[in-house]
Amino acid sequence: MAGPSTPPLQPTPVDAPILPTRGETIGNGVAWLSRWSLRLIGIALGLVLLGLVVKYTWPITFPVLMALIVCTVLAPVATFLRTRARLPGALAAAVTMIGSIGLVVAVGFFIAPSVTSQGGDIVTSANEGLQHLQDWVQDSNFVTSEQIDAGLQNLQERLTGSAGAIASGVLTGVSAVTNGLINLVLVLILSFLFIKDGHRFLPWVRRLAGPGAGAHLAEVLGRSWATLGGFIRTQALVSLIDAIFIGIGLLLIGVPLALPLAVLTFFAGFVPIVGAFVAGTIAVLIALVSNGLTGALLTLALIVAVQQIEGNVLSPILQSKSMNLHAAVVLLSVTLGGTLFGITGAFLAVPVVAVLAVVMRYLDEVVDARTKPAVIPIAEDEPEGAEKAEPAEPADD
Repeated sequence: MAGPSTPPLQPTPVDAPILPTRGETIGNGVAWLSRWSLRLIGIALGLVLLGLVVKYTWPITFPVLMALIVCTVLAPVATFLRTRARLPGALAAAVTMIGSIGLVVAVGFFIAPSVTSQGGDIVTSANEGLQHLQDWVQDSNFVTSEQIDAGLQNLQERLTGSAGAIASGVLTGVSAVTNGLINLVLVLILSFLFIKDGHRFLPWVRRLAGPGAGAHLAEVLGRSWATLGGFIRTQALVSLIDAIFIGIGLLLIGVPLALPLAVLTFFAGFVPIVGAFVAGTIAVLIALVSNGLTGALLTLALIVAVQQIEGNVLSPILQSKSMNLHAAVVLLSVTLGGTLFGITGAFLAVPVVAVLAVVMRYLDEVVDARTKPAVIPIAEDEPEGAEKAEPAEPADD
């Protein structure tokens, strides 16, 4: 006779998963949020400290940055002379610097007389264009004459009350010219030294930081240097093409001061978005004075067409994908740089943001390489033996 059947084993409390309580779950979330908040506060304090360091060391930081920008253009020439022509490093750097200065002087010798003689006419014509706009607004009753008179009276009172500030501003302008000459000399000297010894910098960094951190620093600095050099050279080419097209268009329309306006367009092109807007506005105002409303509209159409070709054709083709900066990022960086450091900050904003973007992309690659790939679950309608999709490899810049 068979004994009683053995009842099935029941799961014991030990086998059941132990879930945290509601209070523990909320506490873990609050602790996680607190830790990351403290880390973000630490990063913000570090950025503030970095900004203060840049502020108080700006007299030496600015020449260094400008010298690096100059070197991005001249370093390939010096490298060619050093490697192909077998010139010593110092001689290759000296030939490069002297040749570049001579080229700038030669170009200025042919262009400067015309630009200098007509530079004052640009300001006068722009002021006349503003006066025409004011007369048109007044005649169209868009703004009453009483409001215009009140505004002019207010402006006159402010100018009268600011006589002392204007006088001190003249002295500040003289000081600014002196500082500009000193900075120019520093930039030229630093450019020569950087071109002569720049190829030794990355090996020194790698040796100083060690095999681990040194490799990362050398890679990031190498990519940043390539990105900065490509941006400066390409921006110069794009600005030159814009200046040529706008200069030819102004000549065909019959706008005076076409050559000075083309030169102004070239230099304004190094301040993205904002520079083109300012140069285009001045050209339209001058056309309004000299060629009337039709000429102003034709000039406006010319500038818009050239800017559209630059933004949709030239820049995407010439600027490689390594930049990969959204237009909003460029506009905000130029605005912030101009607000904090004036025209210098507006000029340096995009190169600085481009280098920061290179650093962020490299950190993203490192994180992808050191993290475990996520497991992609199989959908219910897929067969049981279906292979899981492999995560995409991070794209190289």
